[in-house]
Amino acid sequence: MTLLRHIHVVNAWNPARFLPLLLGERRVGRIRRDLAPALGAFPAVFAVADDAVRIVPADAGPDALTAAVGLAVRRLVQDGCIASWRGEWFDVGAEDDPRPLFRIDRGALACLGVRAYGVHLNGYVRRPDGLHLWIGRRAPNKAVDPDKLDNMVAGGISAGHDPWSTLLKEAEEEASLPQAVAGRAVPVGIVSYVMEREGGLRDDVLYLYDLEMPGDRVPRPNDDEITGFTLMPAAEVLARVRDGDDFKFNVNVTLIDFFVRHGILAPGDPDYLAICRGLRR
Repeated sequence: MTLLRHIHVVNAWNPARFLPLLLGERRVGRIRRDLAPALGAFPAVFAVADDAVRIVPADAGPDALTAAVGLAVRRLVQDGCIASWRGEWFDVGAEDDPRPLFRIDRGALACLGVRAYGVHLNGYVRRPDGLHLWIGRRAPNKAVDPDKLDNMVAGGISAGHDPWSTLLKEAEEEASLPQAVAGRAVPVGIVSYVMEREGGLRDDVLYLYDLEMPGDRVPRPNDDEITGFTLMPAAEVLARVRDGDDFKFNVNVTLIDFFVRHGILAPGDPDYLAICRGLRR
């Protein structure tokens, strides 16, 4: 088994199965063709054609668009086309400009194929025998990848927030890290991918941070999303990513990026170039 398979997993989708979701002439999402007829039941919001789904009216303001799309999404949840209403708003931007045009509920992101943004924080410790990583375990009731292993801190960037404020908020909520500690995190880039999932398409951009943890600092769960943390040797984490599927699907690629940046995965690896290219799509 190879690390490259995780890159393939998060980039597995067939563009021919999707229609662009347009606001005016700007793409704001992608709709799976078999889901498009369900949107056609709301002609005051969505105009469904053979080549695209368009949000109407295109010149409506952000609040009006948010309200109109939100009403349709609630009906789609009731009809079973969308799994759930999450009660958390995410900004919707265009493919070429992330500035928000309107907002949708988090539960509709995949159905509408809207690009979503998140933060992932790798917390690590230097020891005489090498780097160690703090690894969380997801709660068994999580909607996505329950009971899987996770980064020390991660979360989606909800409407009105930026990566840094989200990082500080999630660090306190998930790992009991005060701002005095989490504020030392270093931004180290992004990973991005587009993948088909049940219910639609994940188009994700993840902002990555590294935090060298104080040796005496132990992260503790502060909400119901993570059940606990384990300090693992980086070599063990690498082996578990390479040889199994213990981690949440996108955490694998954030860890692979960590391995590359810290020289744990070296250029001598036969998949090195393909891995580096595949981390940003």
